[in-house]
Amino acid sequence: MTAADPPAPHTHQHLSWPRRLPCRLEIPRTSLWFNLEVAATRYPDKAATLFCGRSMTYAELRRQAEALAGWLQAQGVGKGDRVALFMQNCPQFLIAFYAINRADAVVVPVNPMNRAEEFGHYISDPETRVVICSADLAAVVDAANAALPPAKRLQAMLVTRYAEALPEAGVDAELALAPALQQWLMADPTPPAGVTRWTEALAAGLVPGPHSAGPDDLALLPYTSGTTGLPKGCMHSNRTLMANACGGGLWGYASPESVGLAVVPMFHITGLLYGVLGPIYQGMSLVIMPRWDRELAGRLISRHQVTHWTCIPTMIIDLFGSPNYQSFDLTSLVYLSGGGAAMPQAVAERLRDEFGLTFAEGYGLTETAAPTHANPPERAKLQCLGIPIFGVDSRVVDPVTLEEMPLGEVGEIISHGPMVFKGYWRQPEATAAAFVEIDGKRFFRTGDLGRMDEEGYFFITDRLKRMINASGYKVWPSEVEMLLYKHPAVQEACIIAARDAYRGETVKAVVVLRAGAEGTTAEDLIGWARVHMAAYKVPRLVEFVASLPKSGSGKVMWRLLQEKERA
Repeated sequence: MTAADPPAPHTHQHLSWPRRLPCRLEIPRTSLWFNLEVAATRYPDKAATLFCGRSMTYAELRRQAEALAGWLQAQGVGKGDRVALFMQNCPQFLIAFYAINRADAVVVPVNPMNRAEEFGHYISDPETRVVICSADLAAVVDAANAALPPAKRLQAMLVTRYAEALPEAGVDAELALAPALQQWLMADPTPPAGVTRWTEALAAGLVPGPHSAGPDDLALLPYTSGTTGLPKGCMHSNRTLMANACGGGLWGYASPESVGLAVVPMFHITGLLYGVLGPIYQGMSLVIMPRWDRELAGRLISRHQVTHWTCIPTMIIDLFGSPNYQSFDLTSLVYLSGGGAAMPQAVAERLRDEFGLTFAEGYGLTETAAPTHANPPERAKLQCLGIPIFGVDSRVVDPVTLEEMPLGEVGEIISHGPMVFKGYWRQPEATAAAFVEIDGKRFFRTGDLGRMDEEGYFFITDRLKRMINASGYKVWPSEVEMLLYKHPAVQEACIIAARDAYRGETVKAVVVLRAGAEGTTAEDLIGWARVHMAAYKVPRLVEFVASLPKSGSGKVMWRLLQEKERA
Protein backbone atom coordinates (compact mmCIF):
# COMPACT_ATOMS: atom_id res chain seq x y z
CA MET A 1 0.00 0.00 0.00
CA THR A 2 1.58 3.31 -0.98
CA ALA A 3 1.03 6.61 0.77
CA ALA A 4 -1.28 7.72 -2.04
CA ASP A 5 -3.61 4.79 -1.52
CA PRO A 6 -7.20 5.52 -0.50
CA PRO A 7 -8.17 4.75 3.10
CA ALA A 8 -10.05 1.58 2.14
CA PRO A 9 -11.14 -0.36 -0.94
CA HIS A 10 -14.75 0.79 -0.49
CA THR A 11 -15.13 3.75 -2.87
CA HIS A 12 -17.82 5.59 -0.88
CA GLN A 13 -15.41 5.88 2.05
CA HIS A 14 -13.02 8.20 0.18
CA LEU A 15 -15.74 10.74 -0.58
CA SER A 16 -15.52 12.27 2.88
CA TRP A 17 -11.81 11.83 3.58
CA PRO A 18 -10.40 15.26 4.62
CA ARG A 19 -7.88 16.53 2.07
CA ARG A 20 -5.59 17.78 4.85
CA LEU A 21 -4.98 14.23 6.10
CA PRO A 22 -2.77 11.48 4.68
CA CYS A 23 -4.64 8.28 3.89
CA ARG A 24 -2.24 6.11 5.82
CA LEU A 25 0.21 6.62 8.65
CA GLU A 26 3.83 5.68 9.08
CA ILE A 27 3.52 4.15 12.54
CA PRO A 28 6.77 4.40 14.59
CA ARG A 29 8.35 1.00 15.23
CA THR A 30 9.28 1.68 18.83
CA SER A 31 7.90 1.17 22.33
CA LEU A 32 5.67 3.75 24.00
CA TRP A 33 8.52 4.59 26.39
CA PHE A 34 10.46 6.00 23.44
CA ASN A 35 7.71 8.61 22.96
CA LEU A 36 8.45 9.98 26.45
CA GLU A 37 12.20 9.75 25.80
CA VAL A 38 11.77 11.92 22.68
CA ALA A 39 9.44 14.48 24.31
CA ALA A 40 11.70 14.83 27.38
CA THR A 41 14.77 15.29 25.15
CA ARG A 42 13.00 17.84 22.95
CA TYR A 43 11.12 19.78 25.62
CA PRO A 44 12.86 19.11 28.98
CA ASP A 45 11.57 22.25 30.74
CA LYS A 46 8.07 22.21 29.31
CA ALA A 47 5.11 21.31 31.57
CA ALA A 48 4.05 17.73 30.86
CA THR A 49 1.31 17.84 33.50
CA LEU A 50 -0.60 20.55 35.40
CA PHE A 51 -2.38 19.30 38.51
CA CYS A 52 -4.27 21.56 40.94
CA GLY A 53 -1.74 24.37 40.56
CA ARG A 54 1.48 22.33 40.28
CA SER A 55 3.31 21.56 37.07
CA MET A 56 5.72 18.72 36.31
CA THR A 57 8.22 19.07 33.46
CA TYR A 58 8.91 16.44 30.82
CA ALA A 59 12.43 15.97 32.24
CA GLU A 60 10.95 15.29 35.71
CA LEU A 61 8.33 12.90 34.31
CA ARG A 62 11.10 10.89 32.63
CA ARG A 63 13.33 10.96 35.75
CA GLN A 64 10.57 9.65 38.04
CA ALA A 65 9.43 7.02 35.54
CA GLU A 66 13.00 5.68 35.26
CA ALA A 67 13.41 5.53 39.05
CA LEU A 68 10.09 3.69 39.35
CA ALA A 69 11.08 1.28 36.57
CA GLY A 70 14.23 0.51 38.56
CA TRP A 71 12.14 -0.14 41.66
CA LEU A 72 9.79 -2.46 39.72
CA GLN A 73 12.72 -4.50 38.42
CA ALA A 74 14.10 -4.72 41.97
CA GLN A 75 10.77 -6.36 42.97
CA GLY A 76 11.41 -9.05 40.37
CA VAL A 77 9.24 -7.58 37.60
CA GLY A 78 10.62 -8.93 34.32
CA LYS A 79 9.78 -8.59 30.64
CA GLY A 80 6.10 -9.27 29.96
CA ASP A 81 5.10 -9.38 33.65
CA ARG A 82 1.82 -7.70 34.57
CA VAL A 83 1.59 -4.66 36.84
CA ALA A 84 -1.85 -3.25 37.76
CA LEU A 85 -2.65 0.48 37.96
CA PHE A 86 -5.53 1.28 40.31
CA MET A 87 -6.11 5.00 40.86
CA GLN A 88 -8.00 8.07 39.68
CA ASN A 89 -6.43 10.51 37.22
CA CYS A 90 -3.27 12.08 38.61
CA PRO A 91 0.34 12.67 37.48
CA GLN A 92 1.35 9.42 39.23
CA PHE A 93 -0.78 7.49 36.72
CA LEU A 94 1.40 8.74 33.84
CA ILE A 95 4.64 8.21 35.76
CA ALA A 96 3.61 4.64 36.63
CA PHE A 97 2.35 3.84 33.12
CA TYR A 98 5.64 4.86 31.50
CA ALA A 99 7.68 3.21 34.28
CA ILE A 100 5.97 -0.11 33.59
CA ASN A 101 6.63 0.25 29.85
CA ARG A 102 10.27 1.23 30.57
CA ALA A 103 10.60 -1.97 32.64
CA ASP A 104 9.36 -3.96 29.58
CA ALA A 105 6.29 -5.02 31.58
CA VAL A 106 2.54 -4.88 30.86
CA VAL A 107 0.06 -2.36 32.32
CA VAL A 108 -3.24 -3.73 33.67
CA PRO A 109 -5.45 -0.64 34.19
CA VAL A 110 -8.29 -1.21 36.67
CA ASN A 111 -11.38 0.91 37.27
CA PRO A 112 -10.91 2.64 40.66
CA MET A 113 -14.61 2.10 41.39
CA ASN A 114 -14.04 -1.65 41.79
CA ARG A 115 -14.62 -3.25 45.20
CA ALA A 116 -12.52 -6.03 46.77
CA GLU A 117 -14.85 -8.78 45.44
CA GLU A 118 -14.32 -7.48 41.91
CA PHE A 119 -10.61 -6.62 42.22
CA GLY A 120 -9.40 -10.16 42.98
CA HIS A 121 -9.96 -11.13 39.33
CA TYR A 122 -7.42 -8.49 38.22
CA ILE A 123 -4.76 -10.13 40.38
CA SER A 124 -5.53 -13.78 39.65
CA ASP A 125 -6.47 -13.77 35.95
CA PRO A 126 -3.48 -11.82 34.56
CA GLU A 127 -1.19 -13.19 37.33
CA THR A 128 -0.38 -9.63 38.39
CA ARG A 129 2.97 -9.30 40.22
CA VAL A 130 2.67 -5.75 41.57
CA VAL A 131 -0.20 -3.29 42.13
CA ILE A 132 0.40 0.47 42.09
CA CYS A 133 -2.57 2.17 43.74
CA SER A 134 -3.71 5.30 45.54
CA ALA A 135 -3.81 5.31 49.35
CA ASP A 136 -7.62 5.44 49.44
CA LEU A 137 -7.81 2.15 47.49
CA ALA A 138 -5.01 0.25 49.26
CA ALA A 139 -7.46 -1.51 51.60
CA VAL A 140 -9.44 -2.81 48.59
CA VAL A 141 -6.27 -4.32 47.07
CA ASP A 142 -5.17 -5.73 50.43
CA ALA A 143 -8.56 -7.42 51.05
CA ALA A 144 -8.70 -8.82 47.51
CA ASN A 145 -5.13 -10.12 47.78
CA ALA A 146 -5.71 -11.73 51.21
CA ALA A 147 -8.71 -13.64 49.84
CA LEU A 148 -6.57 -15.36 47.19
CA PRO A 149 -4.61 -18.61 47.68
CA PRO A 150 -0.99 -17.79 48.69
CA ALA A 151 0.44 -18.90 45.32
CA LYS A 152 -1.70 -16.32 43.49
CA ARG A 153 -0.87 -13.34 45.71
CA LEU A 154 1.04 -10.18 44.83
CA GLN A 155 4.79 -9.80 45.22
CA ALA A 156 4.56 -6.13 46.12
CA MET A 157 2.22 -3.19 46.47
CA LEU A 158 3.15 0.45 45.91
CA VAL A 159 0.93 3.16 47.41
CA THR A 160 0.79 6.84 46.46
CA ARG A 161 -1.17 9.76 47.93
CA TYR A 162 -2.76 12.28 45.57
CA ALA A 163 -1.32 14.95 47.87
CA GLU A 164 2.19 13.94 46.72
CA ALA A 165 1.44 15.56 43.34
CA LEU A 166 -0.04 18.76 44.79
CA PRO A 167 1.81 22.07 45.27
CA GLU A 168 3.78 22.10 48.54
CA ALA A 169 1.40 24.61 50.07
CA GLY A 170 -1.57 22.37 49.18
CA VAL A 171 -4.15 22.94 46.47
CA ASP A 172 -3.98 26.31 44.71
CA ALA A 173 -6.63 28.38 46.53
CA GLU A 174 -7.60 30.22 43.33
CA LEU A 175 -9.05 26.98 41.95
CA ALA A 176 -11.62 27.01 44.78
CA LEU A 177 -11.94 23.24 44.97
CA ALA A 178 -15.11 21.82 46.49
CA PRO A 179 -14.34 20.95 50.15
CA ALA A 180 -15.08 17.22 49.63
CA LEU A 181 -12.70 17.05 46.66
CA GLN A 182 -9.98 18.90 48.55
CA GLN A 183 -10.35 16.64 51.58
CA TRP A 184 -10.14 13.52 49.42
CA LEU A 185 -7.00 14.80 47.64
CA MET A 186 -5.27 15.62 50.93
CA ALA A 187 -6.26 12.39 52.71
CA ASP A 188 -3.57 10.05 53.99
CA PRO A 189 -5.20 6.81 55.13
CA THR A 190 -2.74 4.48 56.87
CA PRO A 191 -1.64 1.92 54.28
CA PRO A 192 -1.72 -1.82 55.09
CA ALA A 193 1.41 -3.39 56.56
CA GLY A 194 4.20 -4.40 54.21
CA VAL A 195 3.48 -1.97 51.39
CA THR A 196 6.00 0.44 49.87
CA ARG A 197 5.26 4.15 49.76
CA TRP A 198 5.66 5.99 46.46
CA THR A 199 8.13 8.48 47.93
CA GLU A 200 10.37 5.63 49.21
CA ALA A 201 10.42 3.91 45.81
CA LEU A 202 11.50 7.12 44.07
CA ALA A 203 14.02 8.05 46.76
CA ALA A 204 15.76 4.68 46.31
CA GLY A 205 16.97 6.04 42.93
CA LEU A 206 17.28 2.58 41.38
CA VAL A 207 18.46 2.48 37.78
CA PRO A 208 16.58 0.09 35.46
CA GLY A 209 18.36 -2.32 33.15
CA PRO A 210 18.41 -1.74 29.36
CA HIS A 211 15.01 -1.18 27.72
CA SER A 212 14.26 -3.96 25.24
CA ALA A 213 10.51 -3.82 24.49
CA GLY A 214 9.73 -3.55 20.79
CA PRO A 215 6.63 -2.74 18.73
CA ASP A 216 5.11 -6.20 18.97
CA ASP A 217 5.67 -6.78 22.68
CA LEU A 218 2.59 -6.77 24.89
CA ALA A 219 2.16 -3.35 26.55
CA LEU A 220 -1.41 -3.16 27.85
CA LEU A 221 -4.02 -5.57 29.18
CA PRO A 222 -7.25 -3.61 29.73
CA TYR A 223 -10.23 -5.72 30.76
CA THR A 224 -13.60 -5.74 29.09
CA SER A 225 -16.61 -7.69 30.23
CA GLY A 226 -18.65 -9.66 27.79
CA THR A 227 -22.02 -11.23 27.39
CA THR A 228 -21.01 -14.07 29.69
CA GLY A 229 -18.68 -14.64 32.57
CA LEU A 230 -15.92 -12.55 34.08
CA PRO A 231 -14.08 -9.67 32.38
CA LYS A 232 -11.50 -10.65 29.72
CA GLY A 233 -8.10 -9.05 29.10
CA CYS A 234 -7.54 -7.43 25.69
CA MET A 235 -3.97 -7.88 24.47
CA HIS A 236 -2.52 -4.66 23.06
CA SER A 237 1.06 -4.32 21.87
CA ASN A 238 3.12 -1.14 21.65
CA ARG A 239 2.24 -1.10 17.93
CA THR A 240 -1.55 -1.37 18.29
CA LEU A 241 -1.51 1.51 20.81
CA MET A 242 0.92 3.60 18.75
CA ALA A 243 -1.47 3.69 15.76
CA ASN A 244 -4.05 5.88 17.53
CA ALA A 245 -1.47 7.73 19.65
CA CYS A 246 -0.09 9.10 16.35
CA GLY A 247 -3.34 9.33 14.41
CA GLY A 248 -5.39 11.08 17.08
CA GLY A 249 -3.21 14.19 17.02
CA LEU A 250 -3.29 14.53 13.25
CA TRP A 251 -7.05 14.06 13.16
CA GLY A 252 -7.68 16.70 15.83
CA TYR A 253 -5.13 19.39 14.88
CA ALA A 254 -2.88 18.67 17.89
CA SER A 255 0.74 19.81 18.19
CA PRO A 256 3.34 20.36 20.94
CA GLU A 257 1.70 23.78 21.48
CA SER A 258 -1.65 22.16 22.37
CA VAL A 259 -3.01 21.91 25.92
CA GLY A 260 -5.24 18.94 26.71
CA LEU A 261 -7.78 18.40 29.49
CA ALA A 262 -7.57 14.88 30.94
CA VAL A 263 -10.80 14.17 32.79
CA VAL A 264 -12.04 10.96 31.14
CA PRO A 265 -10.74 8.25 33.53
CA MET A 266 -7.27 7.08 32.47
CA PHE A 267 -8.01 3.43 33.26
CA HIS A 268 -10.58 3.59 30.42
CA ILE A 269 -9.23 3.12 26.89
CA THR A 270 -10.46 6.58 25.78
CA GLY A 271 -8.92 8.33 28.80
CA LEU A 272 -5.73 6.33 28.32
CA LEU A 273 -5.40 7.31 24.67
CA TYR A 274 -6.21 11.02 25.09
CA GLY A 275 -4.71 11.47 28.56
CA VAL A 276 -1.65 9.18 28.63
CA LEU A 277 -0.56 8.09 25.13
CA GLY A 278 -1.43 10.80 22.59
CA PRO A 279 -0.35 13.89 24.56
CA ILE A 280 3.10 12.42 25.35
CA TYR A 281 3.61 11.41 21.70
CA GLN A 282 2.71 14.99 20.72
CA GLY A 283 4.70 16.65 23.51
CA MET A 284 1.55 18.47 24.70
CA SER A 285 0.87 19.89 28.16
CA LEU A 286 -1.86 18.05 30.01
CA VAL A 287 -4.24 19.56 32.58
CA ILE A 288 -5.28 16.63 34.80
CA MET A 289 -8.60 16.45 36.65
CA PRO A 290 -8.88 13.69 39.27
CA ARG A 291 -12.69 13.66 39.16
CA TRP A 292 -15.36 15.38 37.14
CA ASP A 293 -16.46 18.69 38.65
CA ARG A 294 -18.09 21.12 36.23
CA GLU A 295 -17.04 24.29 38.09
CA LEU A 296 -13.43 23.14 38.27
CA ALA A 297 -13.48 22.10 34.58
CA GLY A 298 -14.70 25.55 33.57
CA ARG A 299 -12.01 27.27 35.67
CA LEU A 300 -9.22 25.01 34.40
CA ILE A 301 -10.14 25.46 30.72
CA SER A 302 -10.19 29.24 31.26
CA ARG A 303 -6.97 29.43 33.28
CA HIS A 304 -4.78 27.08 31.19
CA GLN A 305 -6.31 27.99 27.83
CA VAL A 306 -7.13 24.35 27.09
CA THR A 307 -7.26 23.64 23.34
CA HIS A 308 -8.15 19.94 23.25
CA TRP A 309 -10.83 18.18 25.25
CA THR A 310 -12.01 14.63 24.69
CA CYS A 311 -14.98 13.95 26.89
CA ILE A 312 -18.29 12.20 27.37
CA PRO A 313 -21.32 14.22 26.16
CA THR A 314 -22.83 14.17 29.67
CA MET A 315 -19.88 16.34 30.82
CA ILE A 316 -20.77 19.07 28.32
CA ILE A 317 -24.45 18.85 29.28
CA ASP A 318 -23.38 19.26 32.92
CA LEU A 319 -21.04 22.19 32.14
CA PHE A 320 -23.90 23.99 30.35
CA GLY A 321 -26.04 23.36 33.44
CA SER A 322 -23.68 25.39 35.62
CA PRO A 323 -25.06 28.77 36.73
CA ASN A 324 -21.53 30.13 36.09
CA TYR A 325 -20.90 28.73 32.63
CA GLN A 326 -21.13 32.11 30.90
CA SER A 327 -18.28 33.39 33.06
CA PHE A 328 -16.00 30.57 31.85
CA ASP A 329 -13.68 31.48 28.99
CA LEU A 330 -13.95 28.56 26.59
CA THR A 331 -12.62 30.46 23.57
CA SER A 332 -9.28 28.61 23.61
CA LEU A 333 -10.94 25.27 22.70
CA VAL A 334 -10.01 24.11 19.21
CA TYR A 335 -11.04 20.48 19.22
CA LEU A 336 -13.84 18.89 21.17
CA SER A 337 -14.43 15.19 20.68
CA GLY A 338 -15.83 12.20 22.48
CA GLY A 339 -18.00 9.17 22.43
CA GLY A 340 -19.55 6.68 24.78
CA ALA A 341 -23.00 8.20 24.39
CA ALA A 342 -24.71 10.18 21.62
CA MET A 343 -24.50 13.97 21.79
CA PRO A 344 -28.03 15.46 21.93
CA GLN A 345 -28.76 17.72 18.95
CA ALA A 346 -29.81 20.70 21.11
CA VAL A 347 -26.51 20.65 23.04
CA ALA A 348 -24.46 20.32 19.84
CA GLU A 349 -26.30 23.32 18.40
CA ARG A 350 -25.60 25.41 21.51
CA LEU A 351 -21.91 24.54 21.26
CA ARG A 352 -21.86 25.65 17.64
CA ASP A 353 -23.92 28.81 18.15
CA GLU A 354 -22.30 30.03 21.38
CA PHE A 355 -18.69 28.87 20.92
CA GLY A 356 -18.34 28.09 17.20
CA LEU A 357 -17.36 24.52 18.16
CA THR A 358 -18.27 21.28 16.43
CA PHE A 359 -18.46 18.23 18.65
CA ALA A 360 -16.73 15.44 16.72
CA GLU A 361 -18.08 12.08 17.85
CA GLY A 362 -15.93 9.00 17.47
CA TYR A 363 -16.37 5.26 17.89
CA GLY A 364 -14.20 2.47 19.16
CA LEU A 365 -13.90 -0.26 21.75
CA THR A 366 -11.36 -1.50 24.29
CA GLU A 367 -10.46 -4.11 21.65
CA THR A 368 -9.60 -1.37 19.15
CA ALA A 369 -7.56 0.90 21.47
CA ALA A 370 -10.33 3.56 21.25
CA PRO A 371 -11.28 4.90 17.79
CA THR A 372 -11.67 3.01 14.55
CA HIS A 373 -14.12 5.68 13.33
CA ALA A 374 -14.25 9.43 13.87
CA ASN A 375 -16.07 12.44 12.49
CA PRO A 376 -13.80 14.85 10.62
CA PRO A 377 -14.15 18.02 12.75
CA GLU A 378 -14.58 20.08 9.57
CA ARG A 379 -17.56 17.98 8.50
CA ALA A 380 -19.08 16.17 11.44
CA LYS A 381 -22.51 14.58 11.45
CA LEU A 382 -24.54 14.31 14.63
CA GLN A 383 -25.39 11.01 16.35
CA CYS A 384 -22.93 9.46 13.94
CA LEU A 385 -19.83 7.30 14.47
CA GLY A 386 -17.93 9.06 11.71
CA ILE A 387 -15.81 7.53 8.96
CA PRO A 388 -13.14 4.80 9.30
CA ILE A 389 -9.83 6.44 10.29
CA PHE A 390 -6.25 5.82 9.07
CA GLY A 391 -5.76 2.32 7.69
CA VAL A 392 -9.19 1.06 8.79
CA ASP A 393 -11.36 -1.06 6.53
CA SER A 394 -14.80 -1.21 8.11
CA ARG A 395 -17.85 -2.93 6.66
CA VAL A 396 -21.47 -3.67 7.49
CA VAL A 397 -22.24 -7.38 7.11
CA ASP A 398 -25.05 -9.81 7.75
CA PRO A 399 -24.27 -11.17 11.27
CA VAL A 400 -25.08 -14.74 10.14
CA THR A 401 -23.90 -15.08 6.53
CA LEU A 402 -21.20 -12.33 6.79
CA GLU A 403 -22.28 -11.09 3.34
CA GLU A 404 -21.79 -7.35 2.92
CA MET A 405 -25.04 -5.39 3.30
CA PRO A 406 -26.22 -2.86 0.69
CA LEU A 407 -25.72 0.84 1.53
CA GLY A 408 -28.11 2.09 4.18
CA GLU A 409 -29.09 -1.38 5.38
CA VAL A 410 -28.43 -2.55 8.94
CA GLY A 411 -25.90 -5.24 9.76
CA GLU A 412 -22.98 -5.93 12.12
CA ILE A 413 -20.06 -3.48 11.98
CA ILE A 414 -16.73 -5.27 11.47
CA SER A 415 -13.33 -3.56 11.37
CA HIS A 416 -9.79 -4.31 10.25
CA GLY A 417 -7.02 -1.86 11.14
CA PRO A 418 -3.64 -1.26 12.81
CA MET A 419 -5.21 -0.55 16.25
CA VAL A 420 -7.13 -3.84 16.53
CA PHE A 421 -6.02 -5.95 19.51
CA LYS A 422 -4.21 -9.30 19.30
CA GLY A 423 -6.88 -11.31 21.09
CA TYR A 424 -8.23 -12.07 24.56
CA TRP A 425 -5.74 -13.05 27.27
CA ARG A 426 -5.61 -16.85 27.55
CA GLN A 427 -9.06 -17.18 25.91
CA PRO A 428 -8.49 -18.85 22.52
CA GLU A 429 -12.19 -19.68 22.00
CA ALA A 430 -13.35 -16.14 22.73
CA THR A 431 -10.60 -14.81 20.45
CA ALA A 432 -11.59 -17.12 17.60
CA ALA A 433 -15.24 -16.06 17.95
CA ALA A 434 -14.30 -12.35 17.88
CA PHE A 435 -12.66 -12.46 14.45
CA VAL A 436 -13.69 -13.38 10.94
CA GLU A 437 -11.58 -13.57 7.78
CA ILE A 438 -12.85 -11.79 4.64
CA ASP A 439 -10.77 -11.14 1.48
CA GLY A 440 -7.70 -12.48 3.31
CA LYS A 441 -8.05 -9.88 6.11
CA ARG A 442 -8.80 -10.46 9.79
CA PHE A 443 -11.83 -8.40 10.82
CA PHE A 444 -12.91 -7.80 14.42
CA ARG A 445 -16.62 -8.39 15.03
CA THR A 446 -17.80 -5.43 17.12
CA GLY A 447 -21.19 -6.89 18.05
CA ASP A 448 -22.68 -3.48 17.21
CA LEU A 449 -25.40 -3.16 14.60
CA GLY A 450 -25.24 -0.21 12.26
CA ARG A 451 -25.49 1.11 8.74
CA MET A 452 -23.37 3.20 6.40
CA ASP A 453 -24.63 6.16 4.35
CA GLU A 454 -23.69 7.04 0.76
CA GLU A 455 -20.80 9.23 1.98
CA GLY A 456 -19.18 6.46 4.00
CA TYR A 457 -20.32 7.68 7.45
CA PHE A 458 -21.34 4.95 9.90
CA PHE A 459 -24.34 5.05 12.26
CA ILE A 460 -25.06 2.69 15.14
CA THR A 461 -28.59 1.34 15.49
CA ASP A 462 -28.43 -1.36 18.17
CA ARG A 463 -26.23 -3.98 19.78
CA LEU A 464 -25.94 -7.67 19.13
CA LYS A 465 -24.21 -7.97 22.49
CA ARG A 466 -26.14 -7.34 25.65
CA MET A 467 -24.74 -4.18 27.13
CA ILE A 468 -25.92 -1.03 28.93
CA ASN A 469 -24.21 2.27 28.20
CA ALA A 470 -24.56 4.58 31.22
CA SER A 471 -22.79 7.91 30.59
CA GLY A 472 -20.11 6.10 28.60
CA TYR A 473 -19.51 3.41 31.25
CA LYS A 474 -20.20 -0.02 29.82
CA VAL A 475 -22.28 -2.18 32.11
CA TRP A 476 -22.44 -5.89 31.27
CA PRO A 477 -25.70 -7.33 32.64
CA SER A 478 -24.24 -10.81 33.28
CA GLU A 479 -21.63 -9.33 35.64
CA VAL A 480 -24.23 -7.42 37.69
CA GLU A 481 -26.48 -10.51 37.79
CA MET A 482 -23.61 -12.65 39.09
CA LEU A 483 -23.02 -10.18 41.92
CA LEU A 484 -26.75 -9.82 42.72
CA TYR A 485 -27.08 -13.60 43.08
CA LYS A 486 -24.84 -13.29 46.15
CA HIS A 487 -27.64 -11.40 47.95
CA PRO A 488 -29.42 -13.81 50.31
CA ALA A 489 -32.90 -12.57 49.30
CA VAL A 490 -32.40 -12.93 45.52
CA GLN A 491 -33.75 -16.08 43.88
CA GLU A 492 -33.30 -14.86 40.30
CA ALA A 493 -32.29 -11.61 38.65
CA CYS A 494 -32.24 -10.20 35.15
CA ILE A 495 -30.53 -6.91 34.33
CA ILE A 496 -31.84 -4.69 31.53
CA ALA A 497 -31.38 -1.11 30.32
CA ALA A 498 -33.87 1.60 31.23
CA ARG A 499 -33.97 5.02 29.56
CA ASP A 500 -32.41 7.83 31.54
CA ALA A 501 -32.55 11.51 30.56
CA TYR A 502 -29.04 12.24 31.86
CA ARG A 503 -27.08 8.98 31.60
CA GLY A 504 -28.70 7.91 28.31
CA GLU A 505 -29.32 4.47 29.76
CA THR A 506 -29.35 3.24 33.31
CA VAL A 507 -29.34 -0.15 35.05
CA LYS A 508 -32.62 -1.84 35.99
CA ALA A 509 -32.91 -5.11 37.92
CA VAL A 510 -35.91 -7.40 37.46
CA VAL A 511 -35.86 -9.62 40.56
CA VAL A 512 -37.59 -12.74 41.87
CA LEU A 513 -37.26 -12.92 45.67
CA ARG A 514 -36.65 -16.13 47.62
CA ALA A 515 -39.46 -17.55 49.70
CA GLY A 516 -39.49 -15.83 53.08
CA ALA A 517 -37.70 -12.72 51.77
CA GLU A 518 -40.85 -10.92 50.63
CA GLY A 519 -40.16 -7.97 52.96
CA THR A 520 -37.02 -7.01 50.96
CA THR A 521 -37.36 -3.58 49.35
CA ALA A 522 -35.79 -1.97 46.28
CA GLU A 523 -33.82 0.31 48.65
CA ASP A 524 -32.42 -2.77 50.47
CA LEU A 525 -31.09 -4.24 47.22
CA ILE A 526 -29.72 -0.93 45.92
CA GLY A 527 -27.98 -0.25 49.26
CA TRP A 528 -26.43 -3.73 49.26
CA ALA A 529 -25.29 -3.33 45.64
CA ARG A 530 -23.51 -0.05 46.51
CA VAL A 531 -21.30 -1.96 48.95
CA HIS A 532 -20.56 -4.91 46.65
CA MET A 533 -20.08 -3.41 43.19
CA ALA A 534 -18.71 -0.39 41.38
CA ALA A 535 -21.11 2.57 41.60
CA TYR A 536 -21.88 2.73 37.86
CA LYS A 537 -23.07 -0.92 37.87
CA VAL A 538 -25.51 -0.44 40.77
CA PRO A 539 -29.14 -0.85 39.65
CA ARG A 540 -30.96 2.48 39.92
CA LEU A 541 -34.33 0.78 39.44
CA VAL A 542 -35.65 -2.51 40.84
CA GLU A 543 -38.82 -4.28 39.75
CA PHE A 544 -40.03 -7.34 41.70
CA VAL A 545 -41.78 -10.09 39.71
CA ALA A 546 -43.19 -13.53 40.53
CA SER A 547 -41.13 -15.21 37.78
CA LEU A 548 -38.84 -14.44 34.84
CA PRO A 549 -39.78 -15.47 31.27
CA LYS A 550 -37.74 -18.50 30.14
CA SER A 551 -37.08 -20.30 26.88
CA GLY A 552 -37.54 -24.03 26.36
CA SER A 553 -33.91 -24.60 27.37
CA GLY A 554 -34.49 -22.69 30.62
CA LYS A 555 -32.59 -19.55 29.62
CA VAL A 556 -33.97 -16.25 30.86
CA MET A 557 -35.46 -14.39 27.89
CA TRP A 558 -33.95 -11.00 28.70
CA ARG A 559 -34.92 -9.58 25.29
CA LEU A 560 -38.61 -9.90 26.18
CA LEU A 561 -38.05 -7.92 29.38
CA GLN A 562 -35.93 -5.38 27.49
CA GLU A 563 -38.59 -4.88 24.80
CA LYS A 564 -41.30 -4.50 27.44
CA GLU A 565 -39.17 -1.84 29.19
CA ARG A 566 -38.66 0.08 25.92
CA ALA A 567 -42.37 -0.04 25.14
